[in-house]
Amino acid sequence: MISAYGINILTLPITASIGAASQRKNIDYRLGLYMVLGGSLGTVIGTFIAFSIATSEILLAIVFFLASITAVVALNLKRIAPETTDGLVASRESVSIGTCTCNVLTGIRGGSEGSLFVPLLTALNVDTHRAIATSLFAAVFTATVGIFMYWSNGYLLIPEGLAVVIGSVVGARLGSRVSLKTRSRVLELGLTAVILVLAFITLLTTLA
Repeated sequence: MISAYGINILTLPITASIGAASQRKNIDYRLGLYMVLGGSLGTVIGTFIAFSIATSEILLAIVFFLASITAVVALNLKRIAPETTDGLVASRESVSIGTCTCNVLTGIRGGSEGSLFVPLLTALNVDTHRAIATSLFAAVFTATVGIFMYWSNGYLLIPEGLAVVIGSVVGARLGSRVSLKTRSRVLELGLTAVILVLAFITLLTTLA
């Protein structure tokens, strides 16, 4: 499972670059800078933790599941607890600390760098389209940090990763074009569904 994490992270800078280029008009570079700084630190911490529990695939799957549920709650926090999010703003402190925390979780679960960035920014009342574009921009850099860590520890399977990259490039381009034409509410519901489905598949497959 830890090698699957490595394959996943190898594809991310390329696919995130494609997505960010497609949505460059929506990128908030000021927020993106703080996300890169906080997210890179979180990547280092989370990846070290993942390496330390790499021998227990069940534990990795449980952590993946719990982190996915956290993402769903954050993505829908405005509807679950509107009184909590009304006063939240995307300040440099909240974004830096938030992205660091997010990437600790994604580092532990081997998920896509920045997969929790969109839920974080939407909870901080950032428009969904701007949140997606800025998250893709930041993920290019935070994922690169993760790639170096997996490669230096011998968990990066290059041939398998390159094969996955081919399909990911096509998917990233198509997904970015679709998201630009989709309403924010529909995007949030779609992201919620995808996160939940992947979380349950991962947990059930490992337990089986």
